[in-house]
This record gives sequence, structure tokens and C-alpha cells, in this order.
Amino acid sequence: MTTRATSNRRTLLLGLGAVGLAPRALAQPTFVAPPLAPLKMDTGRITKVTVCTRPFRAAGPRLDVEKVGRKRVVHNYGHGGSGWSLSWGCAQIAAAKALEGGTRDVAVIGCGAIGLTTALTLLRAGARVTIYAKDRAPYTRSARATGTWSPESRIADAARVDTAFPALWDRMARASYAHWQTLLGLDGDPVLWTDRYTLFDAEGGGGPPVAFPERPVASPEIAFWRPDPYPAGMDPRWRNLDPAQTPFRVGRVRHGVSMQFNVAELARQMTQDVLLEGGRIEAMTFDTPGDLQRLKQPVIVNCAGYGARALFRDETVIPVRGQITWLAPQPEVRYGLYYRHVNVLPRADGIVVQYGGQDEMWGYGSEDETPDMAEAEAAIRTLAPLFDAARA
Repeated sequence: MTTRATSNRRTLLLGLGAVGLAPRALAQPTFVAPPLAPLKMDTGRITKVTVCTRPFRAAGPRLDVEKVGRKRVVHNYGHGGSGWSLSWGCAQIAAAKALEGGTRDVAVIGCGAIGLTTALTLLRAGARVTIYAKDRAPYTRSARATGTWSPESRIADAARVDTAFPALWDRMARASYAHWQTLLGLDGDPVLWTDRYTLFDAEGGGGPPVAFPERPVASPEIAFWRPDPYPAGMDPRWRNLDPAQTPFRVGRVRHGVSMQFNVAELARQMTQDVLLEGGRIEAMTFDTPGDLQRLKQPVIVNCAGYGARALFRDETVIPVRGQITWLAPQPEVRYGLYYRHVNVLPRADGIVVQYGGQDEMWGYGSEDETPDMAEAEAAIRTLAPLFDAARA
């Protein structure tokens, strides 16, 4: 006999399964790590070093509306290190506000991850959209992002968010997660899942740490907001592995899988989609809010990212410096790893190597976008011993 409770649970599971959020099976087979191609951690393989200034706001992303002269401006910026991850969810909120009152002519400022997803969301809602930006997508700060699913990365200060923020974040994260799943398996692999390994030294082992250049840290330190608990279904479960199953001679290994973004391919595809779906992209620079009056559209969505700090004199936007060292691509490598605060991610356009500092305050308050070769080489030297045996 099927009770109402059983029926309701079955309906819930089917609904969650449709968006990839169904609970996992309780029993899991024993995991056997696949053979892992060694990463070539060699400073001679460095192809470039890039720096991205992430736009952190203590209260979280700005998503309000204000009147600027004759224009109604919807803000959509300040996503910290979560821009790509939360972009579709934020776009839904910003687009809905832009279309309030029946307006169908909308301008979007910015051509990065937030600008492109907002423009596409508006176009698919029936709006006429023009993106105005100084730079096309490959030259924006979004193009210098790590490219991993990180919807909670430096998104807000736990002491400064309001009571509505957790629900807002959950809404944005779930909507984004569901949309990114629709891009899996497409030509060019714009979105894909990769294995990840987090490595821990044995007690007293692993050799002396590599010295990194020091950077001043803004004071006082803040506690970055984290969802508690992390929503089930948006990240597969991690597990401990026997290090002997892996090529890593460390004390402990954890394994999981995570979603990552092929940023270069996404930027190409999304730009193409904007144009194919009737949108336009025009080069334009804005120095003050008064410059917005030049636009013919009555409604503007401001997706300027870190640029909004200068454009709107918004001192609540704090720069958080992040540097990536790019090594020549290794198509045979299909896994990422994290060891001694250094993150590695394989991408089609190169191997991403990024030092994250001893804690998340690393880079906080720094708008210096000058590449630091000492930091780049230290990150590679940190990882090289993991693969010495493979090279011998």
C-alpha cells in the first residue's frame, strides 16, 4: 500500500533528480584510483603569468536598483571569487529587475562572465540587448579566472551579511548549478567534471616548505561567509584514499570530483550565442555614472565587476588579488590537485597553477596586477617533488 508520505517522497526524489539534486545512494562501491599521468612541474614550461582582481563586497553581490539621471540602473557586481559559478543565478535576478515595468530595451555594461550571462538571460526573456564594454570577453578579468565551481569563494563577510543572504545565495547557487549542467558534453567541453586530489603530508614528513614572497595583509582579518551546511547535491562526496593507490608519496589523500569551466571556450560560445540570438556588442568606455546618459536604452544592467569600484565610486568593492601561472597544456592530464596551498587545474588552454596563501586573506586589499615570477616559481617548486619519481 502506498501512503501519502511515500508518494510525496517519491515525487520529491523525481523532482530533485531532474535537476541533479537527488540524494546519493547509501552504499558506494570501493573506489580504485585510475592511473594518473604525471604533471610536468617545470619552470621552463611557463607560458604566461596572469593576475585577476576579484571584486569582493562584505555584504555580498550588489543586486539593487537605482535611478541615475534618466536611467534605471540594475546592479549586478561584487561576486568575489564566485563570478563564473554564480553567474546564471545572479543573471536571473538582475534580468527580472531590469524587465520590471515592461521595458524591452536593455543595455548591459561589461562583457565578462556576469555580463554575458545577464545578456543571454535577457535575450531569452524577449528583450533587445546591447552589451557595451571596453574589452571583449577574452580580455576581461573573467578570462583570468581559475575556472572551477566555487560558488562560496570570497562571496561575503560572515559578520556583514543580512539574514536574507543565505537564502539568496542558495537560490543563486542552485539556479547556476542547474544551468551549467546543460552545457556538459557539448563540443569544446565548455563545462566538464574532473577528478580532484587533496594531498596532506605525513606528520613531520614532506620536506621543508618552499618560501613564497610575502604580501601585506589588510587588517583586521575577516571571516568569509560559508554555507552551513553545504547544500547536498551540488558537489559530490569526497573520500579518503590509501596513498598507495596513487602515485603521491604523502601521508593522506582525499579524492572527489568537481565541476570546472573551460573559460576560453565558454567566452567564445557565449559571445557567439549573444550575437546569434539577436544581441549586439559595442565598444564603449564609461568613466563616470553621467556617461551612462549617452546610451539610448532606458534600463542598464551594470555588470562591470571590479570596474564598478571606479565607475560608481563604490568603496565597498575590495580587490582580492589572485595570480595564475600557466604551463603548456598536457592533454593527457585529466585531474586536479591541491597540495600545500597550491591548486592545479588542467585546462585545454594550459595547466593552471595557483598559490592561495596560508588562508583566504592572501591577496585581500591588493589591486596590484603585476605578475610576480617569484610566486610563480615557488608554486611550481612546491609541486615538483610530487612527480620527481615519475621523471627519474
